[in-house]
Amino acid sequence: MLSEQEIVRREALAQIKALGIEPYPAAEYPVNAYAADIKENYNQAEEEADRNYQDAALAGRIMMKRIMGKASFAELQDSTGRIQLYIARDTICPDENKDLYNKVFKKLSDIGDFIGIKGKTFTTKTGEISIKVSEFTFLSKSLRPLPIVKEKDGEVYDAVTDPDFRYRQRYADLVINPAIRDTFRKRTLIYSTMRKYLDTKGYLEVETPILQPIYGGAAARPFKTHHNTLDMTLYLRIANELYLKRLIVGGFEGVYEFSKDFRNEGMSRFHNPEFTQIELYVSYKDYYWMMDMTEEMIEQVAIATNGTTKVQVGENVIDFKRPWKRYTMYEAIEHFTGIDISEMDEDAVRETAKKLHVPTDPSMGRGKLIDEIFGEKCEAQLIQPTFITDYPVEMSPLAKKHRDKPGLVERFEGICNGKEFCNAFSELNDPIDQRERFEAQLELGKRGDEEAMTLDEDFLRALEYGMPPTVGIGIGMDRLAMIMTNSNSIQDVLFFPQMKPEANQGKEEDADE
Repeated sequence: MLSEQEIVRREALAQIKALGIEPYPAAEYPVNAYAADIKENYNQAEEEADRNYQDAALAGRIMMKRIMGKASFAELQDSTGRIQLYIARDTICPDENKDLYNKVFKKLSDIGDFIGIKGKTFTTKTGEISIKVSEFTFLSKSLRPLPIVKEKDGEVYDAVTDPDFRYRQRYADLVINPAIRDTFRKRTLIYSTMRKYLDTKGYLEVETPILQPIYGGAAARPFKTHHNTLDMTLYLRIANELYLKRLIVGGFEGVYEFSKDFRNEGMSRFHNPEFTQIELYVSYKDYYWMMDMTEEMIEQVAIATNGTTKVQVGENVIDFKRPWKRYTMYEAIEHFTGIDISEMDEDAVRETAKKLHVPTDPSMGRGKLIDEIFGEKCEAQLIQPTFITDYPVEMSPLAKKHRDKPGLVERFEGICNGKEFCNAFSELNDPIDQRERFEAQLELGKRGDEEAMTLDEDFLRALEYGMPPTVGIGIGMDRLAMIMTNSNSIQDVLFFPQMKPEANQGKEEDADE
């Protein structure tokens, strides 16, 4: 059912058409100026010389109207910001017919309508840079009113903050809370900075399958689908690791991919079932080299997005300047709990978890138990960028065994603001060892671990052809964007986060039927 305001707007639409005006014209509108550029570059001294923005053509939404008889003020918002318009009846209607002003602008235009204007830039008596409009064109009639945002002296004091509205109707959120656009501009800058950094090193950006017959490359529960033509089950990828390593086998020295991955798991302010990560694999390097490279790249990202290595995240100022703190996993657990678990077997680790009040279940092996202890007792306390290194072999079925420390693998995770944002290791390239690790994962699956990895025979075949020493890393782009934009929730850095169905959605569908 339409609201009263929506009915009024549809009536206005009909009246606009009755006046012979097309409310949704198809022709290009010749924009030659933008609000922010005019405000930044307009020179009042050149106003009299008729040289400075005297033939401006702008397009955008009406965000404010103040009707004052034969002349009115309005605010136009384009992609760069807002600017004031001065619209005089006799200027935009030089002939005897004043309908464009009296009827169309004053009575039939609404907040949210897209218009095009042409005019001369000037400064009002109060010192505000404005456009004296000489031409006014309807570009798109808005049929649904925008939520009201209250402002005073240019400052928003009653913004729309309801997350359910903002995430479901991001298109409206971006209009009424334009500062949100800066979050997504920064997100794009993060991508471009990393891409430039990796391209400069000569690494190849590639694409790998999203639909996979065998999911792998991470410990996670997949989404499942069915291909009708092939009559086979396929899975949305949980990671692209195994395909990128196949390309290393094929002879590329360095490959990377910004990939959409999907994990059929819980949702929180740090988790979305569809997320983006970059994975990078480089031949003839190890995890020590990758730690150094990661520090350098993320330091550059911080400078590019915030102008400094120091980034405000909530109440903390996080400094990405190299070098970062480094702990082994056993060192971190001992540092934060006072307990050395490095020589404990599974039963002893389980008992330690119980003493520390860390929740466990019978499906967890030694590695998973250690991971739970670390997650509960250490991770949240790591605020500044920190590398956690040298994980138990049970936790890392795709990582190479440590060259000096039996029972461990050459792996690190980057943790910042209490959350992991990257994971890397010297890649396991021994096909016999890899098969044994996969088989151990199958046993964990039999114990009920739904995140245990599957055995990928084609990947093992690729390794049997020979893969050079290689290091790989995955960086969660959503979590990195949260940090670099000081966002509290992953939903704040996703244009369209996954949401539960709206409460009235089913009723609307029934009504349509």
